Amino acid sequence: MKKHLFSVAVAASVLMAGTSVAQADLLDDVMERGYVQCGVTEGLPGFSNPDDNNNWTGLEVDYCRALAAAIFDDPDAVRFTPLTTAVRFESLSNGNIDVLSRTTTWTMSRDTDLGLSFVGVTYYDGQGFIVRTADGITSARELDGAAVCIQAGTTTELNATDYFAANDMDASNFLTFASRPETVQAYLDGRCDTYTTDASGIAGDRTKFDVPSDHIILPEIISKEPLGPVVRSGDTRWFNITRWVLNAWQGAEEFGVTSENVDEMLGSDNPEIRRLLGVEGDFGTPIGLTADWAYRIIKHVGNYAESYEANVGPNTPLGLERGLNALWTNGGIHYPMPIR
Repeated sequence: MKKHLFSVAVAASVLMAGTSVAQADLLDDVMERGYVQCGVTEGLPGFSNPDDNNNWTGLEVDYCRALAAAIFDDPDAVRFTPLTTAVRFESLSNGNIDVLSRTTTWTMSRDTDLGLSFVGVTYYDGQGFIVRTADGITSARELDGAAVCIQAGTTTELNATDYFAANDMDASNFLTFASRPETVQAYLDGRCDTYTTDASGIAGDRTKFDVPSDHIILPEIISKEPLGPVVRSGDTRWFNITRWVLNAWQGAEEFGVTSENVDEMLGSDNPEIRRLLGVEGDFGTPIGLTADWAYRIIKHVGNYAESYEANVGPNTPLGLERGLNALWTNGGIHYPMPIR
């Protein structure tokens, strides 16, 4: 009987400890610190990439700046921590960063096994292959037996294995590398015929090649790769903030609210726009922010379309069409949740 009571006491103690951790409020810590700590890539053009002065730009960087703008009214109140694929989740779990915004695919196992929660999707992607134009390869189905460079420990590795198996192709020449830069360099050094990763990532990498036109991205997309921000599980307020910053950023495009017209839009008669900008109702206090938190995002960072066009769109070196990343009203699948 005493053993049973002891077990119950221990279980209760563990539960209380877990509850304490779950109720920890990161927003208070972030506000006291004065900035958001954001985990990003080691450098991927269009998504999160530093210049020579360590100024970071990219679609995923803009999300982090939007978060800082909502909290501090300052898009520069954010610091960026470049992380490899191997350490990104550990760094988030250990509290070294507040949010991970680093070309990370939302999967069930990652969302349920790691004590982490995906906020939403910033970019709908899929895995592709790049080859040298001179090799004359036009389809991924022609890669039977090819030497393929792959970054180890990623969804990329499993997807490529599945694709080759499903198409009865020889996968015996797969070469794995610890980091993205190593993988890309191995391809450039001629150690493999192709390398494979998210198609948007390949497009970003190609902009750094000496002659980008010497390489083509094959048309096949072999997987679903919904990329989005990730936070630690258990802190409801921080999760809500990060999720609704994403919704407001994308929702502003739906209502035609931009960084250029946002002040004019404060006088809109549209109740949805008025709620978005904090003119009507108070959707900030419940999550620990001011009523104009979304106005701050749009004023300082712009809406999702502005960030997309500036960083990865058709008029950038990446040249990515909106496709699935258009709004649901324009043939895409971005569907911002309503603020009401």
